[in-house]
Amino acid sequence: MEIAALAQRVRTAAPRCGPTRLVCIDGPSGSGKTTLAARLAAALDDPPVLHMDDIYPGWDGLAASVPLLHEQVVAPLAAGRSAAYRRYDWHRGGFAEAHDLGIPEVLVVEGAGCGARLIADRAVLLVWIEAPRDERFRRGIARDGETYRPHWERWARQEEAHFAVEGTALRADIRVDGAPTPPHDPARELVLLPG
Repeated sequence: MEIAALAQRVRTAAPRCGPTRLVCIDGPSGSGKTTLAARLAAALDDPPVLHMDDIYPGWDGLAASVPLLHEQVVAPLAAGRSAAYRRYDWHRGGFAEAHDLGIPEVLVVEGAGCGARLIADRAVLLVWIEAPRDERFRRGIARDGETYRPHWERWARQEEAHFAVEGTALRADIRVDGAPTPPHDPARELVLLPG
């Protein structure tokens, strides 16, 4: 499937979060969510992209991030009100400045947990992206450094528990392979998972 076709699907969907077309890109860490979100946003003329990394309240905050996303962003938009969130400062260990999202026509949210039922019920598109665990950890450690491995392992346990309860992969509208093999043109196509 081409990114352009996915963008067209979003554009033609009736909004389900007030006047906003909400897109959720979920999956385990290191699977390619941020890259996919950037590609889709570019195809949608650059709407706001909200990264769950800005909402998680620390390394043990996956479960807490879902109600935060709902209360600060999804519920206000669903009611036709402007949305804003407080960015979590990972270095200080606390919430920092507020970011105003307004009432965007399209909002792309990417990160583990954003496809929880509480959020995805308002989405026009739920995308699940996955890659093999070893590849995801390789990517994460290459990006963050070996000293973050204990945090990655701790986070992976939270993801496993969350996804088991939420069944996100099974509810997704589109399932994407985050570790495609050649001959794949990453500039144009998404490799879809079966099912």
